[in-house]
Amino acid sequence: MSKNFLFATWSGGGAVPPTLSVARALRERGHGVRVLADRSLHDEVAAAGAEPVAWTTAPQGDTADPAKEVLKDFEARTPLGAFARLRDRIVCGPAADYARDTLAELRAHPADVLVADSSLLGTLTAGEAAGIPVASLATTVYPMPTPGAPPFGPGFAPATGMLGHLRDRILMGLIMKPWAKGLPALNAARVANGLAPLDSVVDAFCRVDRCLVLSPRALDYPSRRFPDYVRHVGPRLDDPAWVGELELPTGEAPLVLVSLSSTFMNQRVVLERIAEALGTLPVRGLLTTGPAVAPATIRAPGNVLVTAAAPHSLALRHAAVTITHAGHGTVVKSLAAGVPLVCVPLGRDQSEVARRVELAGAGVTVGKGAAPRTIARAVDRVLHDPSYQRESRRLAGEIAAETATDRAVAELEALTERTTGRDEGTPARDVAEPTGLNSAG
Repeated sequence: MSKNFLFATWSGGGAVPPTLSVARALRERGHGVRVLADRSLHDEVAAAGAEPVAWTTAPQGDTADPAKEVLKDFEARTPLGAFARLRDRIVCGPAADYARDTLAELRAHPADVLVADSSLLGTLTAGEAAGIPVASLATTVYPMPTPGAPPFGPGFAPATGMLGHLRDRILMGLIMKPWAKGLPALNAARVANGLAPLDSVVDAFCRVDRCLVLSPRALDYPSRRFPDYVRHVGPRLDDPAWVGELELPTGEAPLVLVSLSSTFMNQRVVLERIAEALGTLPVRGLLTTGPAVAPATIRAPGNVLVTAAAPHSLALRHAAVTITHAGHGTVVKSLAAGVPLVCVPLGRDQSEVARRVELAGAGVTVGKGAAPRTIARAVDRVLHDPSYQRESRRLAGEIAAETATDRAVAELEALTERTTGRDEGTPARDVAEPTGLNSAG
């Protein structure tokens, strides 16, 4: 039976394609799908077969133009400054605006299930107030702290021994503290919509029926234990609608795919250092700049083809190595194709993703300030050490098994059969409130 789903997303770069992939899959199964999104995303929403709906009071951004970005985290001088922008400009600061727009849309077009990017706490608040089943989408590795993993953010390996666990306790306190500044705005949105205030911002991330993690379980730490409402449903491997046709550099040398962020992260200099590094190796380079960097601004040697975009799913069939900022989308597509990686994290969740690639044995990490010769050595190492290809192929097999059925669609369709009947201040899910979750990273 056809059901109605309301999705909510924002111009968050790599988080958009997997969200719209789920929306497309539901639409192809005959469900009605509307997507609250920034106007800059409406063409992508329509290409997914869903109906775009504009935010009216919530922020509007466009990642193709740095001047129009909402976050502008590239202007932050420290990781804490970048976090504060996310907290104040998306997660907590405009929570009342996101809630207002979402509730207005639900009144105009009732939905059976609300599906929102996990960072949109205002939208999740609206779903709770409306009393309908709510699913959040985590479009990277699960970011909240759990037993068996270090606090999310710095990219530390799991703790071993007394000192490691002491490190994690200290770090957890440091990570928790900045969230407190977002609590007044979040609670104001809750109270305005008839909900009880919360003791911490992080409590709001847990108040959903399901958190669907669009990431391979095999990529995360084997020792991690997750709350019952968290479900790993596998990655989405679709290419964005804007990637265009595939053009490969000429020749028969091994192909190295280069892909940094689809948003602006001051990556032009890093792209040029990577191009210079590839110029010293017997390889072909396919360097994609993304929408925020003009290809003409990148100086590159003759064995490197520079283009704005390419369909990675096709390019990876030819690639021997991927060089990436460790954005989750590029990483999981590479691993699904059995292609090992050289990771150059630029910020956000990328150190966490890169750490998991390293610990899985599927690649190496170099710093964003690495010289061309350092990058070249890393590429040469991954190209010629067979262990990296072996482990990436192992992960490819696990990802194939995980994506053989569409678990995200199955979970969302199952939610349409549920009745919430929640009391004020009570989550709609039918599992116990998780314990020990006190940071979203």
